[in-house]
Amino acid sequence: MTRTDHPVRLTAVAAPDQPAVSPDLDRLYRGFERELLVPLWTEIGDLMPAHPRSGATPHRWEWDHLVRLAAQAGELVPVGRGGERRAIALANPGLGGRPFATPTLWAAIQYLMPGEDAPEHRHTQHAFRFVVEGSGVWTVVGGDAVPMNRGDFLPQAGWNWHAHHNATDRPMAWIDGLDIPFQYATEAQFFEFGRDEIGDAERITPERSRSERLWGHPGLRPVGVGELTPGSPLLAYKWEHTDRALADQLAVEREGFGGTVEPGHAAVRYTDPATGRDVLPTIRAEMHRVARGAETAPVRETGSSVYQVFDGSGTVTVGDHTWSVSRGDLFVVPSWLPFSARSEAGTTDSDSGSLDLFRFSDAPVFEALQLDRTRKDAR
Repeated sequence: MTRTDHPVRLTAVAAPDQPAVSPDLDRLYRGFERELLVPLWTEIGDLMPAHPRSGATPHRWEWDHLVRLAAQAGELVPVGRGGERRAIALANPGLGGRPFATPTLWAAIQYLMPGEDAPEHRHTQHAFRFVVEGSGVWTVVGGDAVPMNRGDFLPQAGWNWHAHHNATDRPMAWIDGLDIPFQYATEAQFFEFGRDEIGDAERITPERSRSERLWGHPGLRPVGVGELTPGSPLLAYKWEHTDRALADQLAVEREGFGGTVEPGHAAVRYTDPATGRDVLPTIRAEMHRVARGAETAPVRETGSSVYQVFDGSGTVTVGDHTWSVSRGDLFVVPSWLPFSARSEAGTTDSDSGSLDLFRFSDAPVFEALQLDRTRKDAR
């Protein structure tokens, strides 16, 4: 079957799995066209394949290139109403020029110049910020000023007022992740402008936010907190805690007690301290550490992921693509393509040589719909 610009265009073709070509079949297809009908027998290979065939393709973006272009945008493109953010989205080459990293996930580098404010707004899209380098920006969520420093993961559930301000004399870049493509496809999105300027009381620069003081104590939940909205009430997950958790996992493994995903591969998941579930309803976030000289087994999963190299260097393989990666680089793993990673050996005995990978995915959506499936391939 082939199509033109007509909403429905059917052409009978001679094929073993298709009806015999005849004038009667052609007349039937013209009738289908007039009534905007498409028979399943012409589409089943696309609609019901034997396994997922993502429109997205594996791709890598080099951090140095992204930062250089973002810095140029900082000199040329102001931040203010209308554009709202100096955020530059990753456009997967398989998705027709849309600003989508995968069919469900949006990822971008955001860049804020010294003294700049990104204005307040809110949207139903669930979002987070992850800082691979730098400090000096505070994100203000619901009036709570949250510091952003290297290694910090900052989730923000949908429909929360938020703004950003850079209180330093240096620019800062970080990555944003949102479920924009998912909400776009489901036609569920809302957006609303907030105040043009945040108040002086919110332009503070505390070392710890209000959310951290309430919720940043492992295993301890504040009793006096009332009803909670969807998404984690903890607005910053600090690198020092993530780093210690990964290091302790690998240390326990070396002592012979297991505790890691596989030999030399530690991982932690960011969770909602109130529920133990994922930090956001539609996005899962994790940090992985592949120890020096270790290699992960190839894994296939339904759903898609975006990775950023937080530290170290190594080699990653996605389907038929293999890349050398280093700090800041981002890459996409589409649905059901095998993914594996290998760290490079350290150059000295004191060099850990580990490869640290930040990952976010659409796994909560697939699990909620019972469409999640995972398979480990042979090395």
